[in-house]
Amino acid sequence: MLWSKRALRRVRWDDCGGVTVFVAVCVLALLAIVGVAVDGGSKMRATERADYIAGEAARAGGQAIDPGDAITGTAIVVDPLHAQVAAQAYLRSAGATGTVSVSSDGKTLSVMVTGSYDTKFLSVVGIGSLSVVGHGKATLLHGVTAPEGN
Repeated sequence: MLWSKRALRRVRWDDCGGVTVFVAVCVLALLAIVGVAVDGGSKMRATERADYIAGEAARAGGQAIDPGDAITGTAIVVDPLHAQVAAQAYLRSAGATGTVSVSSDGKTLSVMVTGSYDTKFLSVVGIGSLSVVGHGKATLLHGVTAPEGN
């Protein structure tokens, strides 16, 4: 059977662009995976930083002990107002925002830092930022405890 040039040209052009579409889809999928990895890792680092700031703010607030109770030896507790002011001052100095709470017994401070991470790759698909929350806690301890029998 003899093939005309027109028939050969038609057969040759039927698959034209098939590989290009496959490569384009694969490249888009790889870019999506890289984007999720980069933005996911960066969000984790932002969360770690928020946790660190929250912990340091709680420790800063924990330094505001009530001097009247401490000097008399009655109790080692924080002055709730001064502890919240000290923790908020630390948050401001770190450029963070959050909430500070003091337990009813005055021995534990809890800090929650809130913020956001501006995405680099995911903004292409409409996700411009991801929320970040960090938690920190400081508990006042008094005295030294050692194992018995020493």
